[in-house]
Amino acid sequence: MRRAIRARLRAIRARWRRWSRWRRTGVAALLGLALVLLPIATAAAALRLAYTGEPATDARTRGRDAVWLGHAWVDGRKGDAELAALGARLAGTGIRDLYVHTGPLAHDGSLDPALYPRARQFVEGVHRTLPGVRVQSWLGDVVAPEKEGLHLDRAEVRDRITASAAQVLDVGFDGVHFDMEPVHSEDPGFLALLDRTHAMTAARGVPLSVAAPQIDPVPGLHVAGTGLTGHGKWWSQAYFAETARRVDQIALMSYDTSMQLESLYGGYVVHQTRLALEVTPDRVDLLMGLPAYWDDTFSHRGSAETVAAAVRGARLGLGDSDRRSFGLALYVDFTATDRHWAEYRDGWGAR
Repeated sequence: MRRAIRARLRAIRARWRRWSRWRRTGVAALLGLALVLLPIATAAAALRLAYTGEPATDARTRGRDAVWLGHAWVDGRKGDAELAALGARLAGTGIRDLYVHTGPLAHDGSLDPALYPRARQFVEGVHRTLPGVRVQSWLGDVVAPEKEGLHLDRAEVRDRITASAAQVLDVGFDGVHFDMEPVHSEDPGFLALLDRTHAMTAARGVPLSVAAPQIDPVPGLHVAGTGLTGHGKWWSQAYFAETARRVDQIALMSYDTSMQLESLYGGYVVHQTRLALEVTPDRVDLLMGLPAYWDDTFSHRGSAETVAAAVRGARLGLGDSDRRSFGLALYVDFTATDRHWAEYRDGWGAR
């Protein structure tokens, strides 16, 4: 048997040597391409498979949903008429939280009160029009070292951010929502900021919420991604867990995935939902972001990243779990169309 195998290998080597250099180069290139494409094809098949089947019938809204709102609500561009329309839009849904853009923060962590002159009136108007709905102040800025922005490694910057959070609570907001990007995975300064701010919000009896990047779809991908591009696209699952333990609510930004097909995007959301559920404490609300906008860029294809696919993917990822601290978050009100809202309502059982 061994002699036969050796003879066969010798014959293959002899045939290979008889080929021209160009033919050998072409075959080697094809084999190399196959080695590159095979993992990609395998991953795509896995995502497509994850998106198959029917979601559990009770994988529906638990009344913990949210929507990001633009700055026009607090700077005077929108008033009572728009608030009434917003109330009609939200009627019958599971939306409990409004993340209202109040910043941006200055790079030193401070917040100029002139940015939100009508914030108190808006919060009071929501309380009158939408009883039970919480209005959280959405604060954010770009983050160093990838951008010239917040240096979260500096204690004085973290202190000013916490003071800015207290500043908006004094205006009447029901909570604070941080969206700071890009925070690199394993950044200790961000965790220290959450510890500092959460102590303050807990003392006031209001929630601290945070928008979080996607979790490594493959363990260690954030290391390779940051090393090759310098961009902190993903977090490790462990760092996502560390963040979740320090807040009351975490919204995973499950969009801008570069997926080109709706089925692959939906399967990706299934995977992200399961990864996040594994490590988010039951006491913490986990929200999956919905892409209510239409762009065709390197990171987002509007025909693939749909609200319908994200809702179905989140439902499949949730499965038949009876976890109550789970919801969906629509990004963002000023780009959301009637179709986006209909896909959220129909898919998530919010009538």
